[in-house]
Amino acid sequence: MTVASDTLVSLDAIRAAADRISGIAVKTPLVRAYLPEINSKVWLKLESLQPIGSFKLRGASNKILQLTPEEISRGVITYSSGNHAQGVAYAAREVGAKAVIVMPSNAPAIKRAATLSYGAEVVDVGVASSERLAKAEELVRKHGYVVIPPYDDEQIITGQATCGLEIIDQLPDVDLVLAPVSGGGLLSGVATAVKRLCPNVKVFGVEPELAGDTAESFRTGKIVTWPAELTSRTIADGLRTQSVGERNFAHIQAFVDGIITVTEAEIRAAMRAIIACARIVPEPSGAVTTAALLFHAAQLPSYKNVVAIVSGGNVDPALLAQVLTETGA
Repeated sequence: MTVASDTLVSLDAIRAAADRISGIAVKTPLVRAYLPEINSKVWLKLESLQPIGSFKLRGASNKILQLTPEEISRGVITYSSGNHAQGVAYAAREVGAKAVIVMPSNAPAIKRAATLSYGAEVVDVGVASSERLAKAEELVRKHGYVVIPPYDDEQIITGQATCGLEIIDQLPDVDLVLAPVSGGGLLSGVATAVKRLCPNVKVFGVEPELAGDTAESFRTGKIVTWPAELTSRTIADGLRTQSVGERNFAHIQAFVDGIITVTEAEIRAAMRAIIACARIVPEPSGAVTTAALLFHAAQLPSYKNVVAIVSGGNVDPALLAQVLTETGA
């Protein structure tokens, strides 16, 4: 599938989405992070403070709120390692739709439990994102559910873009925005909103070295797929997708200035730094942007005000305890 440039998400669509989801998703705060290693002003966009603890509520609610009564009556289904699962379950509950979630067997227990708490039915499969998609398609054929894709969908991208809209409203003089990237929903949406409002602001994606398929795709100009045995190695469970979505990649190519990869040790160090300086607990996926600031400054353009999106805060308690008792980067 090739995505034409004239089908990229518009600013009007993003603004409409912001109004649409305002009763479910919240406008998250932008807080100053005093990182001693960085002289410029660093701001954290706290998507970890969404009702489900993740930005994923934006896209899921934007998609589900546009379903017809007939579609709602059929129920919805998605495939997710955890945060999008919670977003779909939460938004489906708001409109009275049944939600079925196909999750990998290695999904964090905290995310699985939260998804169940919102009333969803969970179906477990193997660790590969391709396995999740195949099972979801099987269940759609059998039961007629409506698919709510995790990232490769116009309405999902538009919903995630509302985060970028808020960043520009909250900090008009921002000159650099960093967003995590995996399937590409958040990065593609945020970059689109930011660039349509302020073309001179630089936007970079950040992902783990161990799941660096989007960085390779961006570098080569074509989508590449990494096997699950590689992407599943990273501590950042929300960034283990095997390839970026086609619609997402079209937006990334149009609006993103670069993609940086960070190591596992850097992610862990960034988690500790965020907790120490902002008293906010990020999940590993939400800490990659701060890791890029702390350890990869030479790969970034100069800036005075930078926003690092903390995409989620649904971290396993045992993992958090482990990270907090470690030392060094």
